[in-house]
Amino acid sequence: MARVTPGAPPPPHAQRLPGLVLPGLANAHSHAFHRALRGRTHRGTGDFWSWRAQMYGVAERLDPDRYLRLARACYAEMALAGVTTVGEFHYLHHAPEGRPYDDPNAMGHALVEAAGQAGVRLTLLDACYLQGDVDGTGLSGVQRRFGDGTADAWAARVEGLRAPRVGAAVHSVRACPPRAMSAVAAWAGGRGAPVHLHLSEQQRENDACRAVHGVGPTRLAHDTGVLGPRTTAVHATHLTDEDVTLLAGSGTGVCLCPTTERDLADGIGPAALLASAGVPLSLGSDSQAVVDLLEEARAVEMDDRLASRVRGHHRAADLLRAATEHGTRALGWPDAGRIEPGQRADLVSVRLDTPRLAGAPLDDDLLAAVVFSATAADVSDVVVDGAPVVADGRHLRLDDVATALDEAVREAVAT
Repeated sequence: MARVTPGAPPPPHAQRLPGLVLPGLANAHSHAFHRALRGRTHRGTGDFWSWRAQMYGVAERLDPDRYLRLARACYAEMALAGVTTVGEFHYLHHAPEGRPYDDPNAMGHALVEAAGQAGVRLTLLDACYLQGDVDGTGLSGVQRRFGDGTADAWAARVEGLRAPRVGAAVHSVRACPPRAMSAVAAWAGGRGAPVHLHLSEQQRENDACRAVHGVGPTRLAHDTGVLGPRTTAVHATHLTDEDVTLLAGSGTGVCLCPTTERDLADGIGPAALLASAGVPLSLGSDSQAVVDLLEEARAVEMDDRLASRVRGHHRAADLLRAATEHGTRALGWPDAGRIEPGQRADLVSVRLDTPRLAGAPLDDDLLAAVVFSATAADVSDVVVDGAPVVADGRHLRLDDVATALDEAVREAVAT
């Protein structure tokens, strides 16, 4: 592992990175296999629930080998976009009908291998998924691939995971009953591991939770011990004022995924209210509708502008922090996300001579120009732990990422 060291003389082979150099970007919420859905879910109308049916079709067809190829190409696309750390929210655990593979973590280990081959740092957030809905409906169809039966069985399987960093995930209040939510939080607490959960992604989820438990998802997460400084709530789109108070008071972070939330017509979350309450915001590509953390960052501000018809809710520096430092901390890597002594040498260079950034101000407004104008296509070089992974826009470990994606996606959707 390489670290940032001030005053060190450059070695003879040192290379100066072009453009503006940023800390490595952190994708705090990813479902790698959703990459196979890009461009295939836009016919006619629909919502999250109709999209989910198509997602289940992909989940039904994957095995460890196919998952490895798809995830490797997806993570390589992330590397090209400047992502150095990714949090994979993993719930596709077992073979069809819920049968365990010979290695019960074969699918998780495929993700670990994929990230290693693509050159990105991985936190594997293994999700507990035990029921089909808030009311305790049993798992059916492809959902049986997600479940371990009990929280104890989930914990026993996760103990066998071999990954750079393992975190816990409560899939959602739909999929994890309260007693299991507490068990997942206790497992993570005993290991100092991060905890993530989908929270209030859909109004229907909120309504169902109140009908069954008498409280909304945020209060339920609070009462079961899930919220806390190591916890990240993903989406948090449909929150009440009380929910915001509970998140802020417990030190819980929120991961926003604006490109997915708009793709699925989920709604606009209260990002400005959360930030003003002191809730740390991070960012994720989620369904891979777009893999561009710069787009996710500026979308936080743009969505707040649409909701309020006022500009200037989030400074460029704060949006960059959401895409870097806050994301790495949410994934359990406090020594990454900043360029300073003692931090891992994760670097991303953004070219300033592209059509999108030509004429950008070379003064204090440069960062704002990059955050609000640059795209993943402007990323030139990516360094992870001091090792080059992308150079001059080319992935150094996977020569043709586009072809790898094309082949892996077509294999995943083949009937």
